[in-house]
Amino acid sequence: QVQLVESGGGLVQAGGSLRLSCAASGRTFSNYTMGWFRQAPGKEREVVAAKSWSAGRTYYADSVKGRFTISRDAAKITVYLQMNSLKPEDTAVYYCAAAPRSGSSYFTLALASYDYWGQGTQVTVSS
Repeated sequence: QVQLVESGGGLVQAGGSLRLSCAASGRTFSNYTMGWFRQAPGKEREVVAAKSWSAGRTYYADSVKGRFTISRDAAKITVYLQMNSLKPEDTAVYYCAAAPRSGSSYFTLALASYDYWGQGTQVTVSS
């Protein structure tokens, strides 16, 4: 089965950096969108960043533009989220997710399109 495993979360001070990893297995992800989502207590899950595995599309939420970078290592079948200049409001559980091709599109931001999810990793940013 498809498995996504996040790692790299932890506690950091405001202004610090953290790098999340998402190790993927069980499928060839060439036609998938890989996304990072986050959810804080009492808030809805939101997309942070997304990247098509092969099609060259990338998206960042306005709140993280210029601070976060999504990337992938095809050889390791791993997706990363480099988070710099972290703020307390970045505190959340971060989830890696994968969305298969939908119609003719190789890229999607729709939460409902993401069929596979990791278990989540906690990121806490202290003020």
